[in-house]
Amino acid sequence: MLKQEAVKRGIRISELASSAGVHVETIRYYQAIGLMPRPDRERGRIRRYGAEDLKRVRFIKRAQALGFTLDEIAVLLGLSDGRHCAETKALAEKKLALVEERLNDLAAIRKVLKGLVNECAKGSRRSGCPIIDALAACRT
Repeated sequence: MLKQEAVKRGIRISELASSAGVHVETIRYYQAIGLMPRPDRERGRIRRYGAEDLKRVRFIKRAQALGFTLDEIAVLLGLSDGRHCAETKALAEKKLALVEERLNDLAAIRKVLKGLVNECAKGSRRSGCPIIDALAACRT
């Protein structure tokens, strides 16, 4: 972990990436798509990143872990000045609805797979595998 003083003085892109748990290419990609600003560079010097840059990369990674797309994260970053709580809440509610839908889909898949596994465990006297037979059945 980087010391606070080092971050205040400015860190190289490799140190930023390491501290945020991402690859250098990830930082460069975020810059290319506009999620991260590219810091100024004094002539003949390397670019230096600060605490805000580290905070921003960590924000992006946490938002991704919650299922937000990079486009949605760009919107969230645009709303991050604290004056757009209603819009931010609406985005989070939309994401929550999608997560709930996925959970319902996964529960249905789980139920079908459990049934298939249980059918197989019964030792069916039919020829072939009950799981393969069920998957091969045309039920569209």
